[in-house]
Amino acid sequence: MASVVFADLVGSTGIFERLGDETAGRFVTQLTTALAKIFEQHNGRVVKLLGDGLFTVFPQEDQALVACIAIQERLQQKPVRPGGVGHPVQMQMGIESGEVVEIEGDCYGDAVNSAARLADLAGADQILTTHRVRDAVSPDLQGKLRSLGPIFLRGKAEATEVFRVEWQPERDAEATVMGVSMFKSGVETAALEISIAGQTRRLQPRGGRITLGRAVTADLPVNDSRVSRIHAAIEWRGGQFVLSDASSFGTWVYFGGQAEPVVLRRTECYLVGQGQIALGCDRDAEAAPLASFSIGG
Repeated sequence: MASVVFADLVGSTGIFERLGDETAGRFVTQLTTALAKIFEQHNGRVVKLLGDGLFTVFPQEDQALVACIAIQERLQQKPVRPGGVGHPVQMQMGIESGEVVEIEGDCYGDAVNSAARLADLAGADQILTTHRVRDAVSPDLQGKLRSLGPIFLRGKAEATEVFRVEWQPERDAEATVMGVSMFKSGVETAALEISIAGQTRRLQPRGGRITLGRAVTADLPVNDSRVSRIHAAIEWRGGQFVLSDASSFGTWVYFGGQAEPVVLRRTECYLVGQGQIALGCDRDAEAAPLASFSIGG
């Protein structure tokens, strides 16, 4: 049994584009090496570096949670800027607890997969975990966990209750978490509204499906060569609004005030809060086909 942590650098692609491969590679290596030392100070064993992230295991849940909080606080108190300029780096983290099998120094198991999925779902500066970790940590740490309700993690048939670690409770990060459940109290009746090219559609929970694409049969038709005939679809599934990309060139999703998008290529993500969806290109491209969405009462 072990607690597994995946910690990923947010927006690493943009860092490599801005600094170049050699400089960015050196910067990311120095950063992950420094973060690895913090994990080790809390009795963590870094299984391996993942290019722009770390995969670490801990004997106890408390150690894993405290280590993740320590790293987030360190990056907040002493911001690290790639190349010394621009936005400071941010990390997204996932923690899961369970049986782990070690083979030739690497680790495998359902807990490993779940921790990786949680890190993918987390927004910038966020730590996500599950009820298994919550039930095992000390009462003072339990007080830092806020339930996001049942969430379907990719590859799992059943929903998992997910918790966000409120390591900076003064900051409301709802707009940046991508996997937040729509079953939270008072939010189950929230509807999604999406607008593009002067058209607006509204989708209710347990409602149907909205399609976006170049075809005239799409619910929100968009006349742009970068947009596929049926480019993307939004539907209510498993208690959440899910955006699925079915296009040739991809879909860029910007949550809240985040500058870095989630890029979908025949994949999907949960929608929450408000944001923008760019079809076939990023939103900075010339005359980008850009939709705005919001979820509210």
